This record gives sequence, structure tokens and C-alpha cells, in this order.
Amino acid sequence: MNEQASKEALIAFLSEFPDLGRNTVATLADLIPTIAPKQGTILLKEGEMQKECYFVLQGLVRQYQLVDGTERTTEFYSEANGTISSVHYSDRTPSTFSLECMEDCLLIAGNMEIDAAHYDQFPALVNITKNMLEKDLNEAKKKHTLFILSSPKERYLQFLESRPDLRNRVPLHQIASYLGMTPESLSRIRKRIVTSSE
Repeated sequence: MNEQASKEALIAFLSEFPDLGRNTVATLADLIPTIAPKQGTILLKEGEMQKECYFVLQGLVRQYQLVDGTERTTEFYSEANGTISSVHYSDRTPSTFSLECMEDCLLIAGNMEIDAAHYDQFPALVNITKNMLEKDLNEAKKKHTLFILSSPKERYLQFLESRPDLRNRVPLHQIASYLGMTPESLSRIRKRIVTSSE
């Protein structure tokens, strides 16, 4: 992606926030750093220090952990669910997960020094960031509760309803891992759903 297209995508994202005027959006678009990693890029490896937090403007990033040598997918970040941050970023502790670009991506890539400078210069960003993080936290709590209380079939149906943007972008074995089941179990659930709808 060329620089102009990246800037236009960033402007489109910033323009969604009414607290930011047109002039502020234009200024921030020149200041906020973006990166365009290719599909397959590992943004962060388990055990590394997370020096940056990301927001997905375009593309798809998978978060996963290695458990007994097997990758367990724990989150997908896309344009519809874009904030990639964690306690490791704020606490400066080694990451317990890895981040992989599943597609060519365009990401905002911030760090604490850059963020602090922007907050000082543009106070409206403090509330915007706070609201985004609170929303993400509430969504994570809701999802965790549903996960615990739901059957495997219900988890899959909820996934289709809540993340339709991922349906044709993620391999089934990774969806199965994300939903806490084996690929074989997910295949059986999908067949039962198709059969019951016929």
C-alpha cells in the first residue's frame, strides 16, 4: 500500500470521531505512525517485550499461544475489532502470546512515548482512547461469559453472528481452536446445522 492510500485510510478512521475537528484529523494523519506488514509477518513473538500497541485499519491479525507445542488461537483482530493491546504493553512484561498477520495489513503502530506526546497536544484523544479500551474490555468480558455458558454449537453460532467479517477469511482449524474445540467437532456441528436447515 502506498503512502497516500495509507494516509487516506487513517483519515477515514479518525473522521469517525466527532470530537476531532477536520483540522485535527489532518494534523494527526501526518503524525500518527502506520505500518503495512505483509501476510505472514509475525508482529510479536511469545516471550518478547511488547513495545508497540496496534490498531487494525485494514487486514487481519491473529493472536495465539503455544500450548504443549500446539497453536491455540485466542483472538482475531480486524477492521471490525481493531485494538491490539495488552497488560504486557502497559506493564512492560514478556508477552504470553504471538501476533501474526493473516493478510496484508495496514496498522496504526503506537508506543508510549508517541501516545503521551499526542495526548498532550490533542486532549480529545484521551477520552477517545479511554472509550475504545473500555468498549473492548466490556466486549471481552461479555464474550468470556458467553463462552463459559454456551455449548460448542452455540459458540459457533455466536461466532457467525458476532464476527461475520471472519467467516471466509479464517481457516476452519483456527476457528475451531478459537472456539475451544477440535476441527472434527466443528465439522460435525457445521454438518448438523446444514442438515437441520434443509
